[in-house]
Amino acid sequence: MKARVHVMLKEGVLDPQGEAIRHALGAMGFEGVEGVRQGKVIELDLAPGTTAARVGEMCEMLLANTVIESYRIEFV
Repeated sequence: MKARVHVMLKEGVLDPQGEAIRHALGAMGFEGVEGVRQGKVIELDLAPGTTAARVGEMCEMLLANTVIESYRIEFV
């Protein structure tokens, strides 16, 4: 079983990497991009029976800085 954890900065938190991407896209001629939020995806190979609650514990303790980041768990 696999889980994907999508981690993004919370709304209102400055995203300098996203801003650098937005600026670079504009410099390359890609107009109309008004904002970019950059995040990360973590893919976990899990033992059968691992619960969403357990993956949530992993996120809370290590995978996401919940002060400034939010996360979403997807089982694939």
